[in-house]
Amino acid sequence: MGRKSNKKPKRNEIHSICSTVIQLGEALNLKRLSQLQTHVYIEQISIFPEKVLTLHEAKKYIRNNPKIKRATNRMDTFFTYNPLWHEQIGKIYALLERVKISEEQSKDVLHLKRTNRILTVGSTTAIEGNRLTVQQVFDVINDKVVFAPLHDIQEVKNAFSAYGQIPDLDPYSVDDLLKAHRAITENLIQESGQFRSVGVAVVDSKGKVLHLGANFEEVPARVAELLEWGKTTDTHALIKSSAMHFMIEHIHPFRDGNGRIGRLWQTLVLSKWNELFEWLPVETMIYYNQEKYYQALQQSQSNSGMPDCRPFIDFMLDIIGNAMVRYVESEEKNNGGLRGGIKGGLNEVEQAIVSLIRENQYIRVFEMAQKLSKPVRTIENHISRLKERGIVSRMGSKKTGYWKIN
Repeated sequence: MGRKSNKKPKRNEIHSICSTVIQLGEALNLKRLSQLQTHVYIEQISIFPEKVLTLHEAKKYIRNNPKIKRATNRMDTFFTYNPLWHEQIGKIYALLERVKISEEQSKDVLHLKRTNRILTVGSTTAIEGNRLTVQQVFDVINDKVVFAPLHDIQEVKNAFSAYGQIPDLDPYSVDDLLKAHRAITENLIQESGQFRSVGVAVVDSKGKVLHLGANFEEVPARVAELLEWGKTTDTHALIKSSAMHFMIEHIHPFRDGNGRIGRLWQTLVLSKWNELFEWLPVETMIYYNQEKYYQALQQSQSNSGMPDCRPFIDFMLDIIGNAMVRYVESEEKNNGGLRGGIKGGLNEVEQAIVSLIRENQYIRVFEMAQKLSKPVRTIENHISRLKERGIVSRMGSKKTGYWKIN
């Protein structure tokens, strides 16, 4: 039966029509377009010539038709704009000025940058289930002996190496994306630095499928398309970086390491816009908001084909703003009481305690002990010394109070 329709689709409708036909056909595991007539409108199929009979031929037709290929560019419609983003971006600009001023006044900026980098590495790996404590992460980076699973140790070493490559990476180069993935997954997976050769699915703890990655045969083209969009779009870097972060997770181009590479790539894009972002603890704030992070990712997915990553961009702009506030507060405090403490010789445990308090002022002593793999009594002794030197204070009661860095 021929495909006839009096209704001609508008050019701006071609994207959704092609997306519906191709993705629905794949989801139903159908081979011929005629099998889709009971699932979608006839006019949706009639966009293809009658000689195009199979799903494979439909994909080939789209690839070889420049007009349709341009119209079906996924990057044109993968997020809707939120008018509130202007206000959030304005606040971030103001915070950038504060960060710049604080760094100019700080004599310990290199120490703080290294500390933030190590915390970033610990956070981005912990999000994926790495079991090393903060102290162990510091020890691994400082080439100390750590008794922990070799996989977790290698994962931290790799992440630290990958973040160290940021100044030399091009955020819009496919080769550099693969290079960074190789650094992140070296000695951990077989397809290190390679796009996956199998299908993948994101599942929750109960085994429920939350999202199917792109067809592995389409991954190279989808990634190239994403990076070309990033290179040519006039979208603001704060929005663009968040969108690219999401789309890397959505495409899921690698067998493993997609989360780490997505977070690294957002930091990379932002650092090319403003070098201060190379050191801001964005990943650390994501770690402390993991549940919301995954909720935003899930809310931005779509069962109908094209995602709308507006919820994820909303989330990331909040996270970036919060990370900058924390960084500014750390800098300003380091320019006061904490600088004297560091000059007076904070040991690594005390530095780690201060870092934990910076990130979570409500953290409890036993939680510090767990994260640093130290006895509670040892942590209490270090906190007493920090209090005596005026570096930290306890505000309120033991149960409901919080820590303050002076």
